[in-house]
Amino acid sequence: MPRQVLFLYNDPTAPAALLGETFAEAGFDISTFDVIGSEHVADPVRDVSFPDPTHYDVIVPLGARWSVYDERLAHSWIAGEIEMVNAALTAGVGVLGVCFGGQLLAAALGGTVARSPEPEIGWHEVRSSEASLVPDGPWFQWHFDRFTLPPGAVEIARNERATQAFVKGGALGLQFHPEVDSDVVEGWIAADTTGEIAELGLRPDDLRARTEIEVDDATRRLRLLVRGFLGLLNNGDDHLDSLG
Repeated sequence: MPRQVLFLYNDPTAPAALLGETFAEAGFDISTFDVIGSEHVADPVRDVSFPDPTHYDVIVPLGARWSVYDERLAHSWIAGEIEMVNAALTAGVGVLGVCFGGQLLAAALGGTVARSPEPEIGWHEVRSSEASLVPDGPWFQWHFDRFTLPPGAVEIARNERATQAFVKGGALGLQFHPEVDSDVVEGWIAADTTGEIAELGLRPDDLRARTEIEVDDATRRLRLLVRGFLGLLNNGDDHLDSLG
């Protein structure tokens, strides 16, 4: 029977993209759940009934334009999603959190999330101490917040601006976006109505050009990342004890 992965679409502009393709290549059946659909973007304060995570082998909370600590949302769907993530981990379901999803995962495990003094947009170098889980690279970033390491978690990737990846049990939290392709980047550029790109002194055409250069190798490294994450789930605590 094929393994099951559920992607949580926290924002309609942040799809699974290459990450969904990579899990499909690994033999998973793909399911998605819209937490905030396009019709709710203007007013994302809403109650959400999340699926039972025990019906899946892996849960992947994806990115979002909002903050985990947003008081409008913290007691509605963000609280519900944190509860779902904790239920998944308690049941032995793997969780791979991406950007906002990685921040939410960190918060679920007892870490904190706050505004970053040095936000990142574009391709940034990431240094890894566990290349079998998170290969070194440039990885694509689009975040103004960052997380602190949860108690008992192991930092496995970083740069000068933020912790970029951590692992704890069957949880892998990422600050960067391994899923992006050219279409996703183009969609984020188009959705940048508040001028985040210009705020950091960047130009859309430079982001497009760099993405064309990097995306093929990033896709190769994404396959290694997913393979490493699945190996983490298969090997459990024995693999975690070897980290650090």
